[in-house]
Amino acid sequence: MTDSSHTMRVDVVSAEESIFSGQARFVALPGEAGELGIYPRHTPLITRIRPGSVRIETADGGEEFVFVAGGVLEVQPDGVTVLSDTAVRGKDLDEEKANEARRAAEEAVKNAKSEIDLAKAQSELAVMAAQLAALRKYRQKH
Repeated sequence: MTDSSHTMRVDVVSAEESIFSGQARFVALPGEAGELGIYPRHTPLITRIRPGSVRIETADGGEEFVFVAGGVLEVQPDGVTVLSDTAVRGKDLDEEKANEARRAAEEAVKNAKSEIDLAKAQSELAVMAAQLAALRKYRQKH
């Protein structure tokens, strides 16, 4: 059993399912103002996060990557929760699918008929670009 003062419970949850749940020593994620690093016993906090990859250093010294399309980070004394509409484990990211979705988003930007369509398409494109960047970063490490 690991000493719990050196780890914290981390849950990454998407709209569909729990993506990661376990003990971790450290979590790095894309905060609104740049990279955020969370260690055990961090001050309680609720903040938005941007699309990008969440890096979880697990209790056994391993690493998990989870791509999130933005969301909310909640830090409580008993653990960390990341809530995102879309979250995909690094090893489940599929470059072909991500490229396809990016092309679809690029088309949507080109064909946008209104400000709202354009804003929605641009945000989807930003999410796809972040997903591909996360995928490449993940591939380099594995």
